Amino acid sequence: MKNIKSHFKFTKEQRNGIFLLLLLIVTFQCVYAYVSFSSEEIIVNSKELQLFQSEIDSLKLVEIENRKPKIYPFNPNFITDYKGYTLGMTNEEIDRLTKFRAKDQWVNSAKQFQQVTKVSDSLFNKISPYFKFPDWVTNPKPKKQYSKSFNTSKPKTEAEKIDLNIATATQLQKVYGIGEAYSERIIKYRTKQNGFVSIIELNQVYGLKPETIVELKKSFSLKTQKAIIAINLNTASKSELVTVRFIDYEIAHNIIEYRTLHEGFNSFEDLIKVKDFPIKKIEIIKLYLRLN
Repeated sequence: MKNIKSHFKFTKEQRNGIFLLLLLIVTFQCVYAYVSFSSEEIIVNSKELQLFQSEIDSLKLVEIENRKPKIYPFNPNFITDYKGYTLGMTNEEIDRLTKFRAKDQWVNSAKQFQQVTKVSDSLFNKISPYFKFPDWVTNPKPKKQYSKSFNTSKPKTEAEKIDLNIATATQLQKVYGIGEAYSERIIKYRTKQNGFVSIIELNQVYGLKPETIVELKKSFSLKTQKAIIAINLNTASKSELVTVRFIDYEIAHNIIEYRTLHEGFNSFEDLIKVKDFPIKKIEIIKLYLRLN
């Protein structure tokens, strides 16, 4: 114990030496912390710094531009909700286009697109250069010119008329308003239905105008009609009703429901009162039905 205590006993000179050592250590630490020993002074070139910052800013703008969704040529008739959103259209503008297309109508020009959607001029000028319409819209073929006398041809007698169910494409094309496309559609429809039941079925040929049908009736009639067996509207089952063109299971169900509630149909016009009945097709549907 005495040996341990002897290690902590210092003389006056030793204590002064220790104090001096501690003072020197503290002094050197302060000098190291607060005094700069660098001999070179850093010089900042403000012009070069500004150019460097400008270059960084321009690179940022390029990167932002590259991240933006790119616009490729497209048909504006097929703009989806997502596509319209990415183009910058509002929900109201997209809805206007959707409602227009729901009517089976087509936008055929950039000007018509703006009229339908009512987009702003700024957005229109931005996206309209990318509109791409079908060739038959942008470069329509010139319509065939027919003589005025041919357009006002007089109706032929029944004996002179050609049977519509055996008419050739060449014979059909002699009628004003019938070209290769329409004659092909008429024959294609006739083949698909195994012949015309009534000449009013011409209304089902896509694109055929009423005035053209009038011209067809002057030169064609049905002399060999397609044989059909009309079913009784007041007794037919659902499975029988669905065999009629344009009547599906839902409409057949509604027909039977109406027939039950009203104790039968008194006339074909009552079909108009049936829920979801295809009114525009009633003349065709009547060909396949009878009341008793």
